[in-house]
Amino acid sequence: MALNQGGSGLSKSLILKGLQCHKALWLSKHPPDFPLPEKPELQARFQLGTEVGILAQQLFPGGTEVPYEGLSFPEQLTRTQQLIDSGAQVIYEASFSFSAIFVKVDILVRDGDAWQIHEVKMGTGVKDVNLDDVAVQHYVLSGCGLTISKCCLVHIDNSYVRQGAIEVDKLFASEDISLQVLARLQGMPATVEELRATLRGGAEPPIDIGPYCTDPYECDFIPYCWQHIPADSIFELRGNGVKKFDLYRRGIIRLADVPLNELNPAQRQQAEATLIRQDVIHPQQVRAFLDTLWYPLCHLDFESFNTPIPKFDGTRPYQQVPFQFSLHIQHQPGAEPQHVAYLAPPGIDPRRELIGQLLAAIPAEACVLTYNQAFEKGILRELAALFPDLAQGIEVRLANVRDLMVPFRRRDVYRWQMRGSYSIKEVLPAMVPELSYAGLVIADGMAAMQAYHDMCALEDPEALAQLRQAMLEYCRLDTLAMVRILETLRAIGKGN
Repeated sequence: MALNQGGSGLSKSLILKGLQCHKALWLSKHPPDFPLPEKPELQARFQLGTEVGILAQQLFPGGTEVPYEGLSFPEQLTRTQQLIDSGAQVIYEASFSFSAIFVKVDILVRDGDAWQIHEVKMGTGVKDVNLDDVAVQHYVLSGCGLTISKCCLVHIDNSYVRQGAIEVDKLFASEDISLQVLARLQGMPATVEELRATLRGGAEPPIDIGPYCTDPYECDFIPYCWQHIPADSIFELRGNGVKKFDLYRRGIIRLADVPLNELNPAQRQQAEATLIRQDVIHPQQVRAFLDTLWYPLCHLDFESFNTPIPKFDGTRPYQQVPFQFSLHIQHQPGAEPQHVAYLAPPGIDPRRELIGQLLAAIPAEACVLTYNQAFEKGILRELAALFPDLAQGIEVRLANVRDLMVPFRRRDVYRWQMRGSYSIKEVLPAMVPELSYAGLVIADGMAAMQAYHDMCALEDPEALAQLRQAMLEYCRLDTLAMVRILETLRAIGKGN
């Protein structure tokens, strides 16, 4: 078996990008003169995927890795060939090139005179794009002369509960996808040639925007390809009513041009309110909501993280593990709120200490106000199940939870600036414009989650202190926002 060491004009990732959109493939090789925003979350996700891939190697111990870092493409190909020739049974990150397509195989396992491909993913099941991924690998390896006996997708089993050291064989599930991969191989030569023809083209492919811009992945070039879409466009419409790309293909782009009779009631309200800059206020319904609240009133917000590899005993993959809370406590309407906060020290299971401090801070008879109660209630229920001795106190608070989202979800209050959303990130600037997340080092939940992981890895005390302060400021603003939004609702409720 000889490896074709031709140029790596295509790679597995480029082929997958081209399968999603030929224009995205072309732009990857011919970047536009257009500022594209950085996506630090992608780097964090890549690092997490690397950790998952390394852990999965323990399913097939004793293998040898062909590293990506430190070796050129030809050196990786040569090293792979040497391992195959020397009788290696398991190779991690094996490298191959055929027809100028370069691929790396997560785990390659010898099976007699043939080989098994084991692709590792962070997801919890098999997706169509995973089948395309493995089909590209099968195509290249077969072109290099290898016989492939089996293709498997190794993914996370989210029913696994950690107790002690990670049990790799229980954390991962493996599915044989050989038949689905073989079905995709039929058209692979034609697909590859079609993608090559796209790259050979001297001009950017005239491909318009479509659902494929975000399916199966959000494309890097959306800001460039969507620059012709104006403000107040049909794509601002929320919900699953009218099919926005159906309107677009009919030449309807601006909200002002949408036939209102084609919209569902919520979308029609959004469109009309946006176009005439008009708010919709129902003071009587607001008063009815306010009557469901009482004092003391505790505004509560959790921050949590989830990871494919559970960090602590008693946690599952992708379980939301709370590490921080913010409370603003008011003992009577209009009172200056008292702020209480908790942020876990790095590297420890935070849940017992967190819930202990939370129970101490929230009076048993208090109304607990959240924004999107399903999240906070889910966290509290899991903590009650985890700590039976604290369950009674948690259940008392659970019964007293109320949801500040309700009047916005029901559109008892709808301001046109909310753009059809009842997310607190849209509601806050519309209701309390002087209060903003702008300028914060951490400005959303995803950034807070990443900050927690960064905090656990930091060794510099000064950097750690600065990051903790940024995390506390963000979470504090979440509950202060609730205080100010409630004050605005009270003012509305006093109207007629």
